[in-house]
Amino acid sequence: MASKAIRRRPAEKERERHMETTMPESVTAPLLGNSAQGNKSEGYEPIPDFWDGKSRECLHWVHIVSTFITQSARKIVNAISEFGSFLARFFGCSCAPQSSQNAQTMLIHLSPLQEERLKFLRQRLNVPFDCSAVKHQDALKELWRLAYPNRELPPLKSDLWKEMGWQNSDPATDFRSGGFMSLENLIYFARNYPVCFCSSWALTLLINPLLVGISIWLNAEYLLNMQDSFHRLLHKADGERAEWEYPFAVAGVNISYMLVQMLDLQSENRRSSKARVGFAQLLEDDEMAFDNLFCLAFQMLDAQWLARRASYMEFNEVLKSTLGQLEQELTIGGVSSVQNLPSFRMLRR
Repeated sequence: MASKAIRRRPAEKERERHMETTMPESVTAPLLGNSAQGNKSEGYEPIPDFWDGKSRECLHWVHIVSTFITQSARKIVNAISEFGSFLARFFGCSCAPQSSQNAQTMLIHLSPLQEERLKFLRQRLNVPFDCSAVKHQDALKELWRLAYPNRELPPLKSDLWKEMGWQNSDPATDFRSGGFMSLENLIYFARNYPVCFCSSWALTLLINPLLVGISIWLNAEYLLNMQDSFHRLLHKADGERAEWEYPFAVAGVNISYMLVQMLDLQSENRRSSKARVGFAQLLEDDEMAFDNLFCLAFQMLDAQWLARRASYMEFNEVLKSTLGQLEQELTIGGVSSVQNLPSFRMLRR
């Protein structure tokens, strides 16, 4: 009996041999998520994987569609970029950059008065600061008195000069680039935009004190903010200041020097930039056009400084931007004085 139970018929052996040769490899390979149903009876014949062909076809079409979308997006981006460049070129033709316009030179025609004043200006800017010259020492002392009228005059070498914005205790070492004219510019700024009532108010006070009282009441806002441009810049009275501010006096020396470079005042070439031609027109009616331009540039620099929330290391960048704006204003036609420039309203007398 036992030998009969374990003996297999030849037909069964032949059927098992046939199943081993016809079973696909996908059934014998391990799969994810195998369960107890994985062990089938010997008579189980697996169903062919019907979705394999369709999934490959779907993946193929997905690849084609994604490639098409990617290429289309790239073409759209390129088209938008080219259209933007076209707009930039189109509008750039009608409003060319001011810097390129200012760089263009033109023949300058000077009147005898303009020639004389330009010559005098060149003489001024060729004078270096001489710490041994009494005139230069007196000018430095005068600047201190104008800046701090209620304070005692310090020695010419003192750390107190640093409060004004000189880098060293000896201000003479900071005039290298600007020369004596930069000191004259600072003095002119202090003298012509001072803290005081105008003479007409003083005369009115003698004639009719009541009228002055009414004027003061009407100008209360002005009186609350009547400190002039020079002292407001010196004391950094406007806006929210940086922790590391630009030094006032040294900034003035740099502005003076950069104005000379921008206007190319040392050149005697008859071909000049538009800015220089515009400045020459100012000299016709204003002998002190350069000094007034200095005051305006200083006020413009501080306004840009505050607008940018700049700090000490950005000073040169702000100065360049300021002079660029001033250069554009000088190219405006029909401007006969510094007072007619758009930014002049920022100055307080």
